[in-house]
Amino acid sequence: MTAPGVAAPDALRDALTAARLCTIDPRLGGVVLKGGEMLREAVLAELRSGLGPERRIPVNVDDARLLGGIDLTVTLAAGRPVRREGLLAEAAGGFVVLPMAERLSEAVAGRIAAAIDTGDARFVTIAFDDGVEADARPPAPLMERLAFHIDLTDARPGATLSPVTVADHAEDMPGAINALVGTAAALGIASARAPWFALLAARAAARADGRTQVIDADLALAARLVLAPRATQWPAEPEAAEAPPPPPPEPGDGQEETASDTPPLDDLVLAAALAALPPDLLAQVAAGKSRQRARANGAGERRLGHARGRPLGARAGMPGGGRRLSLIDTLRAAAPWQRLRGREGRVMIRRDDLRIRRFEARAEALTIFAVDASGSSALARLAEAKGAVELLLAEAYVKRAEVALIAFRGTSAETLLPPTRSLTRARRSLADLPGGGGTPLAAGLNAARELAESARARGRTPFVVVLTDGRANIAADGGTVRAVAERDAAGAARAIGLAGIAAAFVDISARPRPEGAMLAAAMRARYLALPRADATTMHAAISAVQAA
Repeated sequence: MTAPGVAAPDALRDALTAARLCTIDPRLGGVVLKGGEMLREAVLAELRSGLGPERRIPVNVDDARLLGGIDLTVTLAAGRPVRREGLLAEAAGGFVVLPMAERLSEAVAGRIAAAIDTGDARFVTIAFDDGVEADARPPAPLMERLAFHIDLTDARPGATLSPVTVADHAEDMPGAINALVGTAAALGIASARAPWFALLAARAAARADGRTQVIDADLALAARLVLAPRATQWPAEPEAAEAPPPPPPEPGDGQEETASDTPPLDDLVLAAALAALPPDLLAQVAAGKSRQRARANGAGERRLGHARGRPLGARAGMPGGGRRLSLIDTLRAAAPWQRLRGREGRVMIRRDDLRIRRFEARAEALTIFAVDASGSSALARLAEAKGAVELLLAEAYVKRAEVALIAFRGTSAETLLPPTRSLTRARRSLADLPGGGGTPLAAGLNAARELAESARARGRTPFVVVLTDGRANIAADGGTVRAVAERDAAGAARAIGLAGIAAAFVDISARPRPEGAMLAAAMRARYLALPRADATTMHAAISAVQAA
């Protein structure tokens, strides 16, 4: 027979099948549905017919409503603690719907994932992924625990793929497990949950047909629905090996053995998964990673605050000094103790009940370019360095991050461009950057560190990019003794490393020497030796380091 769904890949049918399997075995976790707003109701209807209550969890849900806790209004009215069940407990035996799951905070996703892991209130989760960009996906802990990832935007009724023929016979369970694990490994799936989910899905498919044994078609369906959407690579081509010559037939044996035409189970399951893979899988994976990397570039670190940003849970503390009182959380903390405090008709609030608000905001990012404009660098790679810096400046401008430019040549370092978002001003500073003179590397590193520390004191996240050949010949005091210049440069590099400033050291000399790697190690920075790279390659390498 042909594996179900292989001949005509209809995304809606796959989603309905996944929902039906979840109703049979809720341990599958649930389904992630991307796009297809008009088709989702059919999936929910399938779940309603086989499961219990339905609960929707908004993106901005708080812990009390999600997990349950003291019902403040009823508690104050009754004069005794009254607990209220959370949405997850109310959905026990049914399913929860997560609209706009890509906007869920990691904290909320983590609590839902923990509830799925404990299994105290077994429920199925349906996550709607409405993200437009490839990297706008629901949080990874949630995606990991939902067996099925269905893309309804790519539904193509009537499209055909190469059919995969599987034998209609029962397989032993160890062989099925080995086939699923081997397929997951061949597709580059690192998670151990994926083959486990695939096995649960195969068993549920068998139960849906009234069977007790898993057959090949069940395994093919599970591989296509569970493993194929998680694939990160095409399976490696097996190396061709010369087959040993067949043994000569024994005399007197009149019966001829014929080889079975049925391929091994591992090959059948892998072929079913490959039939569902898009032809541009590698391009999609690479594009997703590049978008994530681009999104990470120019983004400052997350910081907690008390004034603005994304709201977080309140914590115990005294208001004042910029900290604001969270009245609702304070009343919620005080409510359980009112009877013990013995004041009828009045709410008694003590110091331990006070709660203050917390917010999370991203700090503004500042990329500081320290460019070697000495004579040795100008003769080698200054033109390429200028091109790479201009590309990075344009990228930082798009992300609304600030950039600064420091040039060192002669006997000192000069800040040509203070922190700014003006791309025009940055380009003008690069165009006016001359070359020639000695290499005061220590002065350049010290200037970059001082500017980074000043930016960090103002709440920004600095990142230093040093572009030089690493051959210092001017000391910090302007002297021309090379040994002293190298010692001063090493000390300035260590100061950057001790300050904990993220940095990248780009050796732009035509023939990299050990001095550059030693300085990068002292800075605790990534070392990039790019002797033959052009501006575009240099820009790509620095961008990758920033995202790491």
